[in-house]
Order: sequence, then structure tokens, then C-alpha cells
Amino acid sequence: MSHYSDLISHFLWHLPVNWTAIAQTITDPHVLDQIQKAWSHFIQTGQVWALLIGLFIGYIVRNLTSYG
Repeated sequence: MSHYSDLISHFLWHLPVNWTAIAQTITDPHVLDQIQKAWSHFIQTGQVWALLIGLFIGYIVRNLTSYG
């Protein structure tokens, strides 16, 4: 196990600092506003009811199909 962690740390040590393959450009930095908009859209479209009904039905199906 130590051999693998040494190999991975050796690989990661030599990566360039400005490696942009995993970076992304943020166009709207107001994250809390985006979360609030998404939540209000989730409530207004009725998707919250679909989620709750799905959880309830899934719970009942799980209990009916479980053994023991």
C-alpha cells in the first residue's frame, strides 16, 4: 500500500501549478443566490411533491420486498 501512495504522491508532486484541465470559469459568483433560485424553482414546479411521494412509495416497496 505504501508503494502505491509513494507513486501517486511522486506523480502529483511533479504536476505543474497552473494545470487548468480541472479548472473552470465562474461566470456568476453569487452561489447563495443560485441556490435560492434553484430551491424556489424546485418548490414552484411541484417537484418537491414528486420527491416526497417517490420516497414514500420507495420506502413501502422496500419494506414489502425485504426478507426478515
